[in-house]
Amino acid sequence: MTGGTDADFREFAAGHGPRLFRTACLLTSGDWHGAEDLLQETLGKLFPKWRRIRRMDWPFAYAHTTLVRTYLEQQRRRSATERTTDTVPEQVARSPGDPELRLTLLDGLARLAPPDRAVLVLRYWEDRSVEQTADMLNLSAGAVRVRAHRALDRLRVLLGDQLPGLAVDRP
Repeated sequence: MTGGTDADFREFAAGHGPRLFRTACLLTSGDWHGAEDLLQETLGKLFPKWRRIRRMDWPFAYAHTTLVRTYLEQQRRRSATERTTDTVPEQVARSPGDPELRLTLLDGLARLAPPDRAVLVLRYWEDRSVEQTADMLNLSAGAVRVRAHRALDRLRVLLGDQLPGLAVDRP
């Protein structure tokens, strides 16, 4: 690779890394270190192909799809030595909104199966279309609709009585 290509890749990673990291955090249920690892693995997959990727109309879309597919691949091959934990690192809330509702939703997402979580994050958190989500997850549009519907039903069951009290507008 030439120095210019390396610089282009560094510029891309610096410019789009925060958005990719946000998605990685959502997919890993707020596991900061897991999200960093996921992003690093994704960028590691992109770098050798960067000459081809940078000529695409929207390299971020390719990177985002690679991130989601890498996450799902990790979940399928999760090592027996890796264990999830119930503790979440302390983080400063960066976005406005109701922190209780946000934490409740993140907790509910964490308890869903990884494919369900991926569909809900892409469809509703990132506001992607059914077709975009289907393309990213290598599913049919119908499969995305069915999985999203069933995942929302599971999330409602998991959250039970927690959500109605949190979702009401407060004075």
